[in-house]
Amino acid sequence: MNTDETPRARGMLDVGDGNEIYWEEWGSPEGVPAVYLHGGPGAGLGTSRYRNRFDLTRTRVVSFDQRGCGRSTPHASDRSVSLTDNTTAQLVRDVERLREHLGIAAWIVNGVSWGSTLALAYAQAHPDRVLGILLFAVTTSSRREVDWITEGVGMVFPEAWDRLASHAEHAGVGYSRGHGRLVEAYARLMEAADPAARDAASQEWALWEDTHISIGAGGFQRDPRWEDQRFRHAFARLTAHYWSHDGFLDPPILEQIDRLRGIPGVLLHGRRDISSPVLTAWELHRRWPGSKLIIDEGDGHGGTSMVKRWRDANDQFVDPANS
Repeated sequence: MNTDETPRARGMLDVGDGNEIYWEEWGSPEGVPAVYLHGGPGAGLGTSRYRNRFDLTRTRVVSFDQRGCGRSTPHASDRSVSLTDNTTAQLVRDVERLREHLGIAAWIVNGVSWGSTLALAYAQAHPDRVLGILLFAVTTSSRREVDWITEGVGMVFPEAWDRLASHAEHAGVGYSRGHGRLVEAYARLMEAADPAARDAASQEWALWEDTHISIGAGGFQRDPRWEDQRFRHAFARLTAHYWSHDGFLDPPILEQIDRLRGIPGVLLHGRRDISSPVLTAWELHRRWPGSKLIIDEGDGHGGTSMVKRWRDANDQFVDPANS
């Protein structure tokens, strides 16, 4: 495996609407192309560990920081940056512009958590450009899923959810329990003129994130990335923006599965994923004849025990004869 910490190629790509996305490439330039789509929305690439999910001697791995986060510009942590041009349809266009920019005919599409939603949306828009799809911690960002992760899962973590909801109730954005969606209240809070209000909301959002992914992840622990205020603000703002609009997906992904006909897919999901229950992965698999569902009984939302299966699945896409 290539242990070089420097990408083989990287750059900034103008994708229109005043946005430039940071992209990078690892592995063999002659290898089978693959694109990795990060989670969030707004998590960015962060470290480059994702590349270890591929055999870099046989794969040309590409990824990028999605609009508004990471090294892409402008950055969503800046409230003056409008999110009007930050939707799933525009992210899909960014993926396609990057493919064209790099001269890639078709590629394996990998997506993690929110990235799995984006991977499915891209594949449904451009099925002829997809060699295979690998989804890890499967989501489709439907209203049911969003309402579960922001409200329903409070049945599992009632103390933490009470804190999250109480903050919104006392923040002066017109939210009260049973009246309106909590995610919409946080979307409004992350657009507040008062920087202290935005910071406080982002802190509460970050605490809730760490809480609802704790099962199957070794228990509650703080993500060190929250110490970076710029990261935390962009993450909370973008996540609330996308989730309050049900991922900007109309019709929902599960209603367009016929567009994936003929594309092979592997769905990796943890049984103990409380944030995104396995029901979504199961429903997707049932409607998608070309898919294979692998459930890890001990893993949660993006745990470590499925990493080998992730790499094995990519290897099978690169060399189907050995699958």
